[in-house]
Amino acid sequence: MLVTSKSSHTMRSARVASFQLLNSCSTPLAAGRSLSRPFARCLSSDRPGFDQPKANRSGTGRLSSGKALSTEKKQTSVVDYALTNMDRLLAWARNGSMWPLTFALACCGIEMMHLSMPRYDQDRLGIIFRASPRQADVMIVAGTVTNKMAPAVRQCYDQMPDPKWVISMGTCANGGGYYHYSYSVVRGVDRILPVDIYVPGCPPTAEALMYGLLQLQKKIQKTKVTRMWYRK
Repeated sequence: MLVTSKSSHTMRSARVASFQLLNSCSTPLAAGRSLSRPFARCLSSDRPGFDQPKANRSGTGRLSSGKALSTEKKQTSVVDYALTNMDRLLAWARNGSMWPLTFALACCGIEMMHLSMPRYDQDRLGIIFRASPRQADVMIVAGTVTNKMAPAVRQCYDQMPDPKWVISMGTCANGGGYYHYSYSVVRGVDRILPVDIYVPGCPPTAEALMYGLLQLQKKIQKTKVTRMWYRK
């Protein structure tokens, strides 16, 4: 019995000591609450780096001050800097001087002509229709492309200088449209040309074509022609 009482007294004193240690490590919060952190601060001296921020212990390669290490610094050269600025300059120039090649094949061509009228006045954006593929950088395929017309469309595209872009205008140009199951119709101009912008509708309005041209301008801004040429 004496041994049992001594062991129970020892266990009771150990519980009291651990409870006191737990209360001494608690952190007060608002509204009278307390958030206990068992042995977080008390054992921080025994575990170096335990009370440090996660950024210092996660192995991200950054110091506590937020400065990047030498291994994280980007290696930039004068050539990359010059090519980047050249791409920005060329993209700005191309955005303000897009010359589309008219390729009206069906009723969508009426809306394309409507875009050049005074109500929308595409000339104010530097968009001027050209009749020669060698003077154009954008091809607007408006209407149904038949199997007999497909070689001519591809030939005009090949004669355009680089860089060049293609806008597919209308449901017939996008996927065949009403004549999708016809034996003589190409089911989408993207089968013979790389299309950049699709304008849906049968026929799409002039506002829709204008929106497609504005989206093409955003794509031209992100084109890196000079850097691609340098890498080749």
